[in-house]
Amino acid sequence: MTITQLQYVLAVAEYKNFTLAAEKCFVTQPTLSMQVQKLEDELDIQIFDRSKKPISVTEVGKKIVAQAKNIVNEADRIKDVVDQEKGFIGGDFTLGIIPTIMPTLLPMFLKTFINKYPKVNLIIKEQSTENLIRNIQDGHLDAAIAATPLEIEFIKERPLYYEPFVGYVPKDHRLRALKEITPDDLNVSDILLLQDGHCFREGVLNLCKTPKKSGEEHFQLQSGSFETLINLSNEGLGMTLLPFLNTLELDTTKKENLKFFKEPSPAREVSLIYHKSELKIQITEALRDVISGVIRGAIKFQDVKIISPLNK
Repeated sequence: MTITQLQYVLAVAEYKNFTLAAEKCFVTQPTLSMQVQKLEDELDIQIFDRSKKPISVTEVGKKIVAQAKNIVNEADRIKDVVDQEKGFIGGDFTLGIIPTIMPTLLPMFLKTFINKYPKVNLIIKEQSTENLIRNIQDGHLDAAIAATPLEIEFIKERPLYYEPFVGYVPKDHRLRALKEITPDDLNVSDILLLQDGHCFREGVLNLCKTPKKSGEEHFQLQSGSFETLINLSNEGLGMTLLPFLNTLELDTTKKENLKFFKEPSPAREVSLIYHKSELKIQITEALRDVISGVIRGAIKFQDVKIISPLNK
């Protein structure tokens, strides 16, 4: 039994296809198939049921796959121990970021990070929170940046900053005359929201006191763009809420439509999240230090109330 054989087993279990698993492992399909068969012969059990399409994992195979994940992770930790002992910060590091954070945060820290840690090959993927969680569990992401708390057993959360919600209130809106707004002022029936699947949308819905009644909608919007919400708001179709960092690059005319909340301001907690196994933790810590450093100058401390990103 070898680590390589266990890695091949994990690939087949994930992709349910020997050819695709071989491509992901950068080996030929006959090589991968032979090594998996060799392991099955050694253990005298069948890990995969090849008679089904797609290939399925047998009951005993599921136990083997679960143990294989632990063994491969622990083997990876050996290299981590050596890297940490040598003070080495480098190698591939795959980072996921949710769509409502990526456009504003990434430009703030990326150049600083790659200049400070040139030996790290940072691979960045924009994914929904649901996909981030699944890919952290499966080992496809080393870490991610998402709105928290998530309260998931196998994930560690390290808060980076607290980002206030800001109202975008156009002319002639009922809240326009207010100097500051409160959650009690909000009515979900006249708030433009991101499409389903965005945790910022769920945060806004959790903030609003008044539920939307069926039949009130005059149109249905499915957009993941804050810019689209702002443009529709300017057309008199309602107000919207923005994360604070999304307001920094607005032009002067649009900034006149911003309404800040009375303290404690509703805010989202943005955290660096990663598997509790803490693989590549030295790179994770370096990333956290860089982001925390650059964000201090953008978001001043204020009294905030954290709004859950989940619809609880």
